[in-house]
Amino acid sequence: MSASTSTFPPVGRRRRISDTGDRIFAALCTAAGGFVLVLLGAIIVTLFIGALPAFERFGVAFIWGTTWNPVEGREEFGAGVSIVGTLVSSLLAIIFAVPIAFGIAFFLTELAPGWLKRPIGTAIELLAAVPSIIYGMWGLFVLVPFVQKNIQLALGEQLAALPLVGFLFESTNFAGTSLFSASLVLAIMILPFIAATMRDVFDQVPAVYKESAYGLGATRWEVMTGVVIPYTRVSVVGGIMLGLGRALGETMAVTFVIGNANRIATSLFDSTTTIASVIAMEFPESLAGSLQQSALFAIGFLLFVISFAVLAISRWLLRPRLK
Repeated sequence: MSASTSTFPPVGRRRRISDTGDRIFAALCTAAGGFVLVLLGAIIVTLFIGALPAFERFGVAFIWGTTWNPVEGREEFGAGVSIVGTLVSSLLAIIFAVPIAFGIAFFLTELAPGWLKRPIGTAIELLAAVPSIIYGMWGLFVLVPFVQKNIQLALGEQLAALPLVGFLFESTNFAGTSLFSASLVLAIMILPFIAATMRDVFDQVPAVYKESAYGLGATRWEVMTGVVIPYTRVSVVGGIMLGLGRALGETMAVTFVIGNANRIATSLFDSTTTIASVIAMEFPESLAGSLQQSALFAIGFLLFVISFAVLAISRWLLRPRLK
């Protein structure tokens, strides 16, 4: 076929068409990235503007203030109790969830027979799909009575008698809704995210690394701690931070089981509250433009700051280190 009858456009025209497509694609991707920044900035500005009256009224003391009185004429607000409740419940949830998640991931990648891996993996993914309000209902009607009867009432006195840590179990609250119950529910909720992440990254370790360690006489545990975990450290910590972020912002499940009492818990069995639960309980009833609504915006802004700080710390921990 001669050049004059070819159905293909000239080379120069094809290059122009290709350049135009590349520029359009690059512009769309840049716009998508910029949209994320704009959206994030809009959220921060909205929260800060809404919180400004509360910050102007109470100043920096709002952060550690422990009084929360929405009664009109006596309005006084402080975020200290909800901040402590948010941090402690989330950290306890991580302490409870991470060892179990590691055990699940270790079992699925190193010990489980082939026919069992898929059902357990599917069950983990299904746990992640359960709505949070279902976890809250289950926690209120199943977990809270179990904790009350089989842990607090059955073991409370013995645990309170332990040296050094006994004060953590001393409580006069026998309703069952407590910091401990909320932490257990949060741990169950974040468990599938952490376990699924660990399982996936453990599977990505090149087989030759593990086979070499086994060839040198290493045990399964030595291979896991000496080869797999160092190789997947960044991803494992990322999965844990994903779970921590979910725990920090969880609302309905915690609202059901934490007791929603505006006091700092001195015992694991005391009732307390979190930032998310305070907002969920009071925001629908707050008047537009009121000081109470501004205080709710303020604690929402502080929750955003806490989440950002957690992300920054995780980035710092995972930074490349010069040897």
